[in-house]
Amino acid sequence: MKHLLPLLLAVALAACTGHRHDDKQIFRYNESAGIATLDPAFSKDQSIIWPCRQLYNGLVELDSAMQVRPSVAKSWSVSPDGLFYTFILRDDVLFHKNALFGTPDSTRKVVAADFVYSFGRITDPTVASPGTWIFSNVDKVEASDDTTLVIKLKSPFSPFLGQLGMVYCSVVPHEVVEHYGKDFRSHPCGTGPFQFQYWKEGVKLVLRKNPHYFEFDTVEQADRQTIQRLPYLDAVAVTFIVDRQTVFLEFVKGNLDFMNSLDASYKDELLTQEGKLREKYADRIDMTSTPYLNTEYLGFNMSSELSPTTNLKLRQAINCGFDRRKMMRYLRNNIGTPGVYGFIPVGLPGGVSEPVYEYNPERAKQLLAEAGYPDGKGLPKLKLSTTANYLDLCKYIQQQLGLIGIDIQVDVNPPAALREQMAQGKVEWFRGSWVADYPDAENYLSLFYSPNRAPAGPNYTRFSDKRFDRLYNEARKETDPERCTALYQKLDALVMEQAPVVVLYYDQILHFTHKNVHGLRTNAMNTLDLRWVKIEK
Repeated sequence: MKHLLPLLLAVALAACTGHRHDDKQIFRYNESAGIATLDPAFSKDQSIIWPCRQLYNGLVELDSAMQVRPSVAKSWSVSPDGLFYTFILRDDVLFHKNALFGTPDSTRKVVAADFVYSFGRITDPTVASPGTWIFSNVDKVEASDDTTLVIKLKSPFSPFLGQLGMVYCSVVPHEVVEHYGKDFRSHPCGTGPFQFQYWKEGVKLVLRKNPHYFEFDTVEQADRQTIQRLPYLDAVAVTFIVDRQTVFLEFVKGNLDFMNSLDASYKDELLTQEGKLREKYADRIDMTSTPYLNTEYLGFNMSSELSPTTNLKLRQAINCGFDRRKMMRYLRNNIGTPGVYGFIPVGLPGGVSEPVYEYNPERAKQLLAEAGYPDGKGLPKLKLSTTANYLDLCKYIQQQLGLIGIDIQVDVNPPAALREQMAQGKVEWFRGSWVADYPDAENYLSLFYSPNRAPAGPNYTRFSDKRFDRLYNEARKETDPERCTALYQKLDALVMEQAPVVVLYYDQILHFTHKNVHGLRTNAMNTLDLRWVKIEK
């Protein structure tokens, strides 16, 4: 189909009239990965998080600048010892209408006890939520009254507020959850700007405007201000087209309002090599670009004693043996930042600020010789496991490292199979990525903490270092932001020195919309915020 793309695009552009449903504002996007559930307790990936963001609210949320702001909680305070968090809730937040509240048009007000229930459900082992870890440091959660919630931690942990902004921590009504049990996944009821309307799995999901949503927008006009209840949209419609070229064509034709990120099959059609939108699309499409809290990397299995990748000098040689800047230009159209710094993404406080592994083939050869493999002699072939989406990057690295004597076999796996092999430690060297769960450098450093060794945690490299563990525990308990940042920088530098990973790049968010779509908001975690979106006719 790749060779047919220019012809199909010509046809699509000629027919690019778009369509609307009467006079309704309906925001349409596609989710190629499908949606597994609409239960926030299982919101472990973006395909689930996006619709759940429209259906639910938590105590707090992260704004476009990644700052914690009020949501259902209108204010909060933290005790001087960092252990007690007291939240004061709004008294005007209602659950979506549901017959289980009395009649088909019944609803009820959210109270503090609903958060006690919702958080308890996340930690209930019979529910088996993947968000349980958020509350591992929580001692107790209590409702003092209907509008006061108190959370006591076992030990101070400054990123905790950011964690509470995750979708896992959404408030849900016990009446609806207990009635449907596991089927709550397809009978969601929350407090969000949109409420559930229809879902035919694998075909279409429709959410409609919540007429009782608690947030308002202040609109400045020439001589006065008006108050508008959010959201502006009447509905959100999600399709599930798997083929990404087809999705692109649907977007160009105007049948989708929004497209997230790029696929290799059409990136050169849409973008220049410098990462700019091509001129032929500039009159009908807007592109916005935002730094993404996502580090793409290659990880070494540090527990595989039979693998030569346990050799520090070899890992360092690999790190400076290929040109990341050229890789980004020719394979990524300069979308993203070359991974020459630390594991913590550029822009997040606590990361290494100076380049660590720039391309240096002579240094790589010297390190290879110090590893005991001069010019690669005696070095067994290394097996790099990846998925089809990253095959071009891995082949590039294979070619570049081959020039200095490092022979690589690239092994392509289905994503689910590779994740399982990583968790079980059955791969020697693997392609991975880490998207922030919450906006704190500690989230990235947790991948190298010994007790987080996979499969119990995200330490897929099985890295273990007593110095790292000591500093990590010290940083987790530090309540002074400056001292905490300094500890993070030491930890990131230590990871780079020991090189259990090869950082490829720090990703970039690309959002594409048509010219008539306004008000779409996001942040560095790629949140889809539709509350302020308007679609012109």
